Amino acid sequence: MADVILLSGSPRKNSNTVEILNECAKQIEKNGLSTEIVSLRGMEIQSCIACLKCREEGNCVLKDGLDEIIEKIRQADGFIPAAPVYFGTARGDIMSALQRIGYVSRGTDKFLSWMVGGPIAVGRRAGNSLTIQEMSMFFPINEMIMIGSDYWNIVYALEEGTASSDSEGINTVKLFGENVAKLIKKLRD
Repeated sequence: MADVILLSGSPRKNSNTVEILNECAKQIEKNGLSTEIVSLRGMEIQSCIACLKCREEGNCVLKDGLDEIIEKIRQADGFIPAAPVYFGTARGDIMSALQRIGYVSRGTDKFLSWMVGGPIAVGRRAGNSLTIQEMSMFFPINEMIMIGSDYWNIVYALEEGTASSDSEGINTVKLFGENVAKLIKKLRD
């Protein structure tokens, strides 16, 4: 079981999103917590169908692999979703995943309540702020604690491997990861 689950919404094998999550995970691990990066790559995440069966079954009944990710999140103290920006917003599959994760939590044991985390957006130019705002809505409605940094968790990149050129964005994400770890440890005290 990992202390913090980091979820990548990128379909690319060597994605900037995973590169940034690796930087974030390193900071969390430097502060004494374990991490696991989970990817939606290759998965066909379905949208919530509002069947409400999660309330009866205790898990999502759609069989696309998301329920296994939900179980990992359920056992963690922190959750960090990251999305590449496509056409000005977060990719649809990560938003579908977040909606279903939230629905399962609210319909069952509220495992997201008091969990620590926050979103990360990785994109070329326009849409990063909107993506952060869009993904941020997930945290307060699930009674989560969203952590900040010294700027918004935004990294500018386009082609695979270019995220490392945004030193300000990387430093922002590193501080965010450090802050996530510090708060989790403080809450455990």
